[in-house]
Parts: sequence; structure tokens; C-alpha cells
Amino acid sequence: MKVILVQDVKALGKKGTTKEVSDGYARNFLLPRGLAIEANQVNVKKLEFEKKLEQERKDQEEAEARQIAATINEMQVAIKVKSGEGGRLFGSITAKDIAEAIQKYSGMEVDKRKLEISENIKALGNYPVNLHLYPGVTATITVRIVEE
Repeated sequence: MKVILVQDVKALGKKGTTKEVSDGYARNFLLPRGLAIEANQVNVKKLEFEKKLEQERKDQEEAEARQIAATINEMQVAIKVKSGEGGRLFGSITAKDIAEAIQKYSGMEVDKRKLEISENIKALGNYPVNLHLYPGVTATITVRIVEE
């Protein structure tokens, strides 16, 4: 019997895939638990339509992320901190500090977990920071650390 998986099923497949399974497995396990539906013409067309809508939504999100990345690539953010001798900071600049600075300067809310700092920021200067907006879409923002 052909079924369309409604949820991920361990050792069988991911949500939205069509699988050929034995009649007993489908009738006694998958269908009663709502893990799958029978793959008839109506359900297959409905699945194709939902996949098409999902792909359009993903394409739109990626386009928006690319547009935001173009804006962010041109951006510089300055963070004022106290420093000691030789431009060394008292502590270090974290992703949270950078996310707050981005929100303060641009009004754009950025998740601190999406920031990738290549080196510890413990001195005054300019540092490139990568921001992962969407899978495959990364922006680089320049963070300037200046003395208060």
C-alpha cells in the first residue's frame, strides 16, 4: 500500500515523502496513529500543492535574507568601552554586546546565536563579524571597538 507520511517516522522516512509499505503496517500502525495517510489522487495533489507553497515561502525568506545581507554588509557598528594600557579591554566583547549594538544603530533585531565571532575581542580596533541570516546567506558586519 502506498502512503504519504504526515510526520517523520523512524526507519521509514521524513514528513511529506511517499512510501510503499505492507498493508498490515499501514492499517494497523501508520494510519490509526495519524503518522500517514493513504496515497490516493486527492492526497497526492494536496501534497504537491503544499510542497509548492512551502518552496515559495522558502524562496521568499531567502530573498529577504539576501536583501538584509546587502544592507548589513555596508554597515559598521561602533561599541564604546573602557580600556586600559595599550588599548586592552577590561573583559571582552561578546555576541550579546554586538547584537545589542546592531539593534541600537539599525533597529534590526539580531539573534546573538547567529553571530560568528572569529576571534576574541579583547582590544580596541576593527573586527569582522559574520551573521548567518539563512542557510547559505551570510553577511559580514564591521565592529569598531573604540575607547569611551
